[in-house]
Amino acid sequence: MTVQKALVILTLILVLAVPVRAAFVTFAPESLATVSQKWSESGHADRESLSFTYWDDDDPPVIPIGCAKCHSNYAFLDFLGEIGDTPGEVDREPLVGSVVSCTTCHNPTAHTMTQVMFPSGAEVTALGTEATCLICHQGTRAGADVDEAIAGLDVDTVSEDLSFINVHYAIAAATQWGGDTKGGYEYEGRSYVGFYEHVSGYTTCVECHDAHSLQVNPQDCTPCHYGVVDREDFIDIRVDRTDYDGDGDTEKGIAAEIATLQTALLQAIYEYAVQVVEEPIFYSPDSFPYFFALDPDDDPGPGDVHFGNRYMSWTPRLLRAAYNYQFSRKDGGNYTHNPRYVLQLLYDSLEDLGERVPVDLDPLTRP
Repeated sequence: MTVQKALVILTLILVLAVPVRAAFVTFAPESLATVSQKWSESGHADRESLSFTYWDDDDPPVIPIGCAKCHSNYAFLDFLGEIGDTPGEVDREPLVGSVVSCTTCHNPTAHTMTQVMFPSGAEVTALGTEATCLICHQGTRAGADVDEAIAGLDVDTVSEDLSFINVHYAIAAATQWGGDTKGGYEYEGRSYVGFYEHVSGYTTCVECHDAHSLQVNPQDCTPCHYGVVDREDFIDIRVDRTDYDGDGDTEKGIAAEIATLQTALLQAIYEYAVQVVEEPIFYSPDSFPYFFALDPDDDPGPGDVHFGNRYMSWTPRLLRAAYNYQFSRKDGGNYTHNPRYVLQLLYDSLEDLGERVPVDLDPLTRP
């Protein structure tokens, strides 16, 4: 018997023994000190983060209403209806200076929430403790916003009425719920996978992520994903052997398959901008509004990345592809939240651009 087979058998024995052991073991709740320490080291408590300081230098320092519920503890409580007058709205002036704290998630309304509305208008129900997570990790835009913007326009004609539509950031909920909430731009005539359940016991946000540290414990993954030792190993996980990017390697993680299609899509976006629009474009992942104009005789540099140089030659076909590319970039865990949905969006965007520029789809497989 090989060492690998022995380890697999031992893992199965331990997994099957869990229900028996659980019947005799009582786990004590974490102490307040432990919970507080976890929270204080998390991104939700980072008082220096741009998420909570972006508006500090404004005069007056007030968070815009459309941003407030996810960037202020008090505005979130206002949105829930714990304070203020109207649930679902931020009534009070959302001042800066707060982070996601205990009361953000631990209050009567949050504890009893069972439904959340997404930007597409889709509503998910029968929720538990993950409801508050979904409110702030769903993005602020959906594919429907792209459709509304391009309605009635010729698909390959530049329109001065178009500008880049940004789905926002940390959009794990939009990714996980996939076609059920339609966060991505979904092409007509195509079907899309919905909610990604993963496996029993690891379906909701807080079943995978520690509710206070926000971290995922690699040891929770090892019963099914052999070789996961630390968090860096997550990107090496895959759950099937379909060769989506056509490179012949089905041992690498699904994250690498997604990355290959992302690279292909960005290249197709560049080609389309040059060949069809005749206005070159480039992408800067960390600088709003992300897509910028490019001098055809020069390479992009730091001086080109500013709002005044934002790309302004959008056609409907280019906009929907760029939206999906950004969607695929703004959830760093998309490979585990719903990889098939992301691959579908990337593939379909490539296929659409391929009607005007050379795109080799033959090696690729759509989930």
